[in-house]
Amino acid sequence: MSAADDFRALDLRCHKLLADVPLHDVWVIELEGGGPGRTMRDVYTVAAQPSKRPWAVRALFTLRVVTGRLFRTDTPRHDPISESYVNRLTDEDRARSLVPPGTMRGLFRTLYAFTDEALAEARNATVHAFLAMALSPKPGGYRLYWAVYVKPVGALTSAYMAVIDPFRRYIVYPALIREMQAAWSRTYTSG
Repeated sequence: MSAADDFRALDLRCHKLLADVPLHDVWVIELEGGGPGRTMRDVYTVAAQPSKRPWAVRALFTLRVVTGRLFRTDTPRHDPISESYVNRLTDEDRARSLVPPGTMRGLFRTLYAFTDEALAEARNATVHAFLAMALSPKPGGYRLYWAVYVKPVGALTSAYMAVIDPFRRYIVYPALIREMQAAWSRTYTSG
């Protein structure tokens, strides 16, 4: 079974909420140790730790910010709140969330963060993307699923994804995954 099949088999809110959005890819992050009862709050704690990213990742993030400013793809007019999936949340979703729905974290708007699942979105002139994370216990630790959904916003979406996919898949995500694993180990498995 593939990582995408494993992810789809989980009982997650995002499957229904994002039923109209294509699943682009799924990554599995093995997190060793950590003890019982870890939640998405713990994942957020390790993700927020400062780190020295590889120069290639820093360069790609810088290039992304510069081109976004140059071509004005990240201006607020490309991210109207009326188009946000935060408006699709139920009262129950809002009550269960550990983070207030709509909270901005960098370029991403948190839609919800439950104890075992989180969903965030980013919308600009090129893409309406969603990052879903699901944390499940496994023997000796946890498995974190990291799923990317992409909803086209115009003719540029396919071209944009084709250009960034190789960088995302072979440079950025592997580096971020290694950072996450190292931060988890430092925080939750060190003596």
